[in-house]
Amino acid sequence: MRLLFPLVLLCGYVSAHQFIPTYPELRQSYMPGLYQAEMQLFNSRKEIEYYSVDVFDGSWNPIPFATEDRIRKVPYLGKATISVFIREQDKERVRYICSRSKILAGFKQSTAVDSKICSKIK
Repeated sequence: MRLLFPLVLLCGYVSAHQFIPTYPELRQSYMPGLYQAEMQLFNSRKEIEYYSVDVFDGSWNPIPFATEDRIRKVPYLGKATISVFIREQDKERVRYICSRSKILAGFKQSTAVDSKICSKIK
């Protein structure tokens, strides 16, 4: 057990963004025929500023959705509220709302890793 702690400290720290809530609820939107989930994205990565949003069913098939921006710019230590709208006919199929960091094509750091975080619908 005493060996495990130093090994954990020697491993590199991998920073990822935060996408909450972990278990969002779809609620009736102000628009008829649409359901809505409110998500918060927090950027804790200096090298990343852009994030995409996707919606999937239980088999990871994409589901049509609407949001203000499919790709959102969130500065380092910035926070964004993202409203995701789902059609009523797709409400029962939706299982995951995911965010993924986007690395710019000209980014020179070879150690950059994109991260994907998914929240599961209640």
